[in-house]
Order: sequence, then C-alpha cells, then structure tokens
Amino acid sequence: MAETEVPQNPLVPPIPELVIGLIAFAIVFFFLWKKLLPNINKVLDERREAIEGGIEKAEAAQQEASEVLQQYKDQLAEARHEAARLRSEAQEQGAALIAEMRAEGQRQREEIIAAGHSQIEADRKQAAQTLRQDVGKLATELAGKLVGESLEDHARQSRTIDRFLDELEEKAETGGVSGAAR
Repeated sequence: MAETEVPQNPLVPPIPELVIGLIAFAIVFFFLWKKLLPNINKVLDERREAIEGGIEKAEAAQQEASEVLQQYKDQLAEARHEAARLRSEAQEQGAALIAEMRAEGQRQREEIIAAGHSQIEADRKQAAQTLRQDVGKLATELAGKLVGESLEDHARQSRTIDRFLDELEEKAETGGVSGAAR
C-alpha cells in the first residue's frame, strides 16, 4: 500500500482537514458576523456621530463666535461714534462758553470804561466848578482892587463871576473856532 499511495503535495491539505477547517471557519465567521460585527458597527457609528456632532458643535461655536465678534465690532463702532459725538458736543460747548465769556468780558470792559468816563466827567465837572469858584473869587478880588469898591455882595459877585466866565468861554470858543478854521 505504501507503493500505491501517491505522494501528497504539502501545499494541498487533506480533504477531511479542509472540511473541518471550513466548518470551523464558518462557525467563527457566523459568530463574528452575528455578535462581533454589530458591536463593531455600533462603536463605529457612535464614533462617527460623535465626530460629526463635534464638527457640528465646532461649526456652531464658530458661527456663534463670529456673531459675537460682529456684535463687538458693532459696539466698538457705536462707541467710537458716540465718543466722536461727545467730543463734538464738548467742542461746541467749549466754543459757546468761550464766546459767552468773551461777551461777558466785553460787557464788563464796557461797564468799566463807562464808569471811568462817568468818573472822569464827574471829576472834570467838580474841577471846573472848583476852578470857577477859585477864578471867580480871584476875579472878584482883582476887580474890587481895580474898581476900588468892594464887591462883597454875594449876588453881585455871582453875576460878575458868571458874566466874566461866560465871556472867557465865548472867547475860548471863538478863538478855538478861528484857530480850527486856520
């Protein structure tokens, strides 16, 4: 029998081993297909959903960040606009205040000048009155010495003084007018 047997190819297994191997493979394949493959698919689906959910969450977060950034930019632009408006109002108020203070200073200056003119006019009138009295007194004394009579009568003295001063004023006016005409 040993002679009739064909030498076996080491690469081809014997048929009973091949059948047992195929049955074992089918059992393992069936077990993997029914039990392990659904669990693997379930884990892969969960992972895919988690990744897709993470991507969606990231996109949502990016969208929200973009919206918040736009809001901040809008608020910043509004704040700059408000600051420019407040600066403009402050400049206008400052200009108005400066104009008001200038007007007040001008008014006070004019009041001071008017008060000064009034005081000068009052001092001039007082000086003219004092001078008139002094000149009148001196003129009366001089006239009394020239005339040789006493001019102590007050009414006569006043009339004489007034007449004398009026004549002086007329001469001064005609002398000033003829001097101005020349």
